[in-house]
Amino acid sequence: MMKKRKLGIIGGSGLYKMEGFEKTKWKKINTPWGKPSDEILLASVGKEEICFIPRHSRGHKISPTNINFRANIDAMKQLGVTDIISVSAVGSLKENLEPGKFVIVDQFIDRTFSRIKTFFDDEIVAHVSMAKPTSPGLSNCCKAALKELNISHQVGGTYIVMEGPQFSTLAESNLYRSWGADVIGMTNMPEAKLAREAEIRYSTVAMVTDYDCWHPDHDEVDVNMVIQTLIKNASNAQNMIKEVIKTFKDFSVEKDPANDCLDVAIITEPKLRTKKTIKKLINIAGRVLKKNNQ
Repeated sequence: MMKKRKLGIIGGSGLYKMEGFEKTKWKKINTPWGKPSDEILLASVGKEEICFIPRHSRGHKISPTNINFRANIDAMKQLGVTDIISVSAVGSLKENLEPGKFVIVDQFIDRTFSRIKTFFDDEIVAHVSMAKPTSPGLSNCCKAALKELNISHQVGGTYIVMEGPQFSTLAESNLYRSWGADVIGMTNMPEAKLAREAEIRYSTVAMVTDYDCWHPDHDEVDVNMVIQTLIKNASNAQNMIKEVIKTFKDFSVEKDPANDCLDVAIITEPKLRTKKTIKKLINIAGRVLKKNNQ
C-alpha cells in the first residue's frame, strides 16, 4: 500500500519564497549531514501541506558547489515529503527554447566534479538506477499545469549540469550542443541522485533565462540578463506550483522508478552495517535497513 503523498518544492534562482498560501511557517530542521540551505517553509493550501526550500537560501547566499544537497533532501524526507518538484533556472542550448520557456526535463548529463553525490559513502554502499531519473507521474502533472496556465513549455529534454559558478566558455557551450543537450544549469545534480537514494519521486521544471553564450544573435549571458527573465519566470513558476498542488495526487506514480528502489540497491552485507551508520541513514534508508537488520 502506497503511503500518503506529500509534495516538496525546491526553488532555484529567483524562487526564494512562496506567496499566496493560507498558512505559512518557516521551520528549522537538523540533519545528520549538516544544515540545509535554509529553513523549510511549511505552507497550506486547502487540506494540502507542502514543504518548500530555497536551494540557494533566501537572498541567494549559497553558490551551486556549496549547496548542502544531502541535508536538503534529508530535511524533506524527515517532513514526510514523497514527491519533489525542482524548479531551476537554466540556459538554453536550442534555438527553439527561448528565454521564458519552461522545459520538463527527463534526462541529465552530470558534469559536476566537486560535490558529494551519495548518502552511501561510509560503510554502507548502495547503487540505485538512474536510467530514468525523473518521475513520469509528476512530470505529467507539471505538463497539465503549464498547459492549463497557457505557459509556453517543452515536454522532455536533457539538462546538462555544470559545476559553476562561472558560465560556460563558447567551446563548452558548442560541445554540449553537439551532444544534443537542451538546457544547461548548475544545480540538479547531485540533487536528483540523492532524491532517488531517498526513494523520493523527483521532477524538474527548468526555466530558460538565456541562450548561454553560443547564439550569434544574442549577447553572452550575464547576471543582469538572467535577473530580468527570472522575475517573469518566478511568477509563472509560483502559478504552476499552485496548480500542481490541486492535482498532483491524481497522477499515478505506482510504477515510478523511485518507489522502493533501495530494495535492490544496498550491496553491503547486513552483518557489516554498524549501528552508527544505520543511525545516520535512518531518515533516508530506514525502511530497508530496519528490515534487513532484524
